[in-house]
Amino acid sequence: MYQEKIRELLAKHGKLSADAANLAVESDLYEAGLTSLTTVNLMLAIEDEFDVEFSDSMLSRKTFQSIGALCDALEELLD
Repeated sequence: MYQEKIRELLAKHGKLSADAANLAVESDLYEAGLTSLTTVNLMLAIEDEFDVEFSDSMLSRKTFQSIGALCDALEELLD
């Protein structure tokens, strides 16, 4: 549901070595070039775009591991 917007934000803020538009939903974003700094930038962009705030328990590598994981986190935050 949120995949396309997350892909756009990844392309803009993730500084990935791979094209975000071509990544599989479960591709490892860290293997694609996501770093701790770009994870923070991506998190802030997602928070701004969707008017949400990631809880402390969600601030883990697992949450930002893939587009699918980010979609699941957003669904939880927007529920």
